[in-house]
Amino acid sequence: MKKETTPGGRWRICDLPVNERPRERLLKLGSEALSDMELVAVLLRTGHRGASAVEVARLLLDDQGGLGGLLGATPPMLRRKGLGPAKAAGVLAALELARRLAREEIPERDPLSRPAEIAHYLHLRYRVRDQEVMGALFLDVRNRLLGERELYRGTLDRSAAEPREVLKECLLRGAAGFILFHTHPSGDPTPSSEDAEFTLRVAKAAKTLGLRLVDHLVLAGAGRWISLKERLAW
Repeated sequence: MKKETTPGGRWRICDLPVNERPRERLLKLGSEALSDMELVAVLLRTGHRGASAVEVARLLLDDQGGLGGLLGATPPMLRRKGLGPAKAAGVLAALELARRLAREEIPERDPLSRPAEIAHYLHLRYRVRDQEVMGALFLDVRNRLLGERELYRGTLDRSAAEPREVLKECLLRGAAGFILFHTHPSGDPTPSSEDAEFTLRVAKAAKTLGLRLVDHLVLAGAGRWISLKERLAW
């Protein structure tokens, strides 16, 4: 199909046949029929002179490394021509709704015992780009989620860190076990020797209190993750 273009050579969504426009296709065929780029374009609604909403959406996804990268975007990271404060707020609100929906689904699922399931949830909730985040999920005796808490943000010296904070939180919540997690902004989920030593120290301390360290997941970009339980088998 030949698209009409602006004088600058860019095509406009309004020049597409009605049945090929993202919003109309979504309403007629359902959201599954649209690409990631088209869904973001629907959120943006309009582009700017010289670029359609689809083009702005494509550039945004390219810059952020796809939808996974977009989950960790901050308002300054979204700023660009054709994407002002109102549009940025709409995108950020949609991403936060996705995170909250993921949070609400967890209690209705099977107990949290499969690393891949845990990693998927954590990627939605805690993905960041510029600094490390460490936290914990607190579980009951059947490994169902009782709550969660971000424990540290920024560089953490594993060799100097103590497990008392997370163990105290477990006891206060009446948890039987917990899952540690932390992110690697570098994009490589490979755990360091300090990560391994810290994990074993926490597992040992937890055991003395009758608590279980179920797993420790390292999360990186593009949905990559590593389970320290699978590597260390404490």
